[in-house]
Amino acid sequence: MHKTGLTLSLMLAAGMLALTAQTPSTNTAQQVHADLNQLMRGVLYPAANVVFFAQADNPAEVKFRPGQDPSMSTDPLTSSFGGWLAVESAALALAESANLLTIAGRTCSNGVPVPTSDPAWAAFVQQLRDASMKAYAAAQTKDQDKMIAISETLNAACAGCHRKWRDRRVRDNRCK
Repeated sequence: MHKTGLTLSLMLAAGMLALTAQTPSTNTAQQVHADLNQLMRGVLYPAANVVFFAQADNPAEVKFRPGQDPSMSTDPLTSSFGGWLAVESAALALAESANLLTIAGRTCSNGVPVPTSDPAWAAFVQQLRDASMKAYAAAQTKDQDKMIAISETLNAACAGCHRKWRDRRVRDNRCK
């Protein structure tokens, strides 16, 4: 009996070690791979353009070009998940991107650290998050008038931050 209990315990311990070795850690530190300008150009700017598209054009009326494979489209509005779904997804991408704007260690294109600890930065990020979620709710209704109204709010959130930390009159002046 004693030998069986010891064998069972050793087998259980070996199994737990093997399971632990195969289980990926959920405590992985956040990593920064892009500077703020790259993040803006790669994620926020394209997503915002999709949301802003719905101000002037009805996403439901976006048509595929003959012979075009929607799964290969580089335009979110004409992709397999295009139209209003693309606007919804873009609004959610903006809201999620707000989290990326708060990761410590990101720099601006000029090498200056992103001011993540500045209360004004946190306020602008929250405005972006809130406006993006309102845009998502508006896109779900598929109502262009609602998109026009929320686009002004989203634009104001972006413009407020840009006015404080970006000077377009000076080349490469980011996070001034």
